[in-house]
Amino acid sequence: MTAMKNDFIERIDNYLPTLLPSAECEEKNLIRSMEYSLLAKGKRLRPTLLLSFCELCGGDTEAAMPYACAVEMIHAYSLIHDDLPCMDDDDLRRGRPSNHIVYGEDIALLAGDALQTLAFEVMLSSKALEKTGLNGAKAAGVLAKCSGAVGMAGGQVIDLETEGKSPSLDTLTLMYSKKTGALIKAACVMGCILANADDEKIKAAEKYAENIGLAFQIVDDILDVTSTPEVLGKPVGSDKENEKVNYVTVLGLEKSREIVNDLTKNAIIELNVFDGSADFLRSLALDLAKRVY
Repeated sequence: MTAMKNDFIERIDNYLPTLLPSAECEEKNLIRSMEYSLLAKGKRLRPTLLLSFCELCGGDTEAAMPYACAVEMIHAYSLIHDDLPCMDDDDLRRGRPSNHIVYGEDIALLAGDALQTLAFEVMLSSKALEKTGLNGAKAAGVLAKCSGAVGMAGGQVIDLETEGKSPSLDTLTLMYSKKTGALIKAACVMGCILANADDEKIKAAEKYAENIGLAFQIVDDILDVTSTPEVLGKPVGSDKENEKVNYVTVLGLEKSREIVNDLTKNAIIELNVFDGSADFLRSLALDLAKRVY
């Protein structure tokens, strides 16, 4: 994505390997499986959002780096589990074979589990908390809630239970807000918390995230119909194959694109609350929407 902050991506990519255990051990296949998904080249959208909101609110992005990387660990674990045969059963992720294709379902499952727990180990380490204090613990709590039963995991359950059915648009929106939007919201809110931002700014970050999170998933629905595996780096047409209803099947391509544009405008309005320059976050919201054209 052209709007992404290259310096943040570089810092994230350099920091992530330092947080993984050494593979010189009996459980080396597990560590290598974790590395395979976590260190795969990606957009680093969620950690970049965390660092961007932290910077916007005057916080220390270096102190926030362990929390940004923890969000990426949760995201990587979710992708590993999402691709498993018992979930979406996808063989391709980020242009490469899915984790379970390379390491087997058993190791892939455990790698996802290990990345989830490592995320909290990193955030709640004495090294991280020395710099962030109570705000670091609060940020970890936000990530726990947004990735758990009332967040990302809950959204995946709704997704599984609506396969082959005709869920309402409200149910789809709820599912998207949890399965995709919750982790994006966690990243934005955590960045504000780590910068000790006031409640007004935290609420604005939350609203920004809710809008771009829903837009992000609707764009994925559109690309599932209009793009190719070579462009996306993952299978297309999987919703139709799995008998899943999405925004495009309910509302059509043009209406779905209109909603993405409206959500993007709403997200950008929320940035007016912040004192500093929010140009990057405005550009990012627009850039995410442009993926459908």
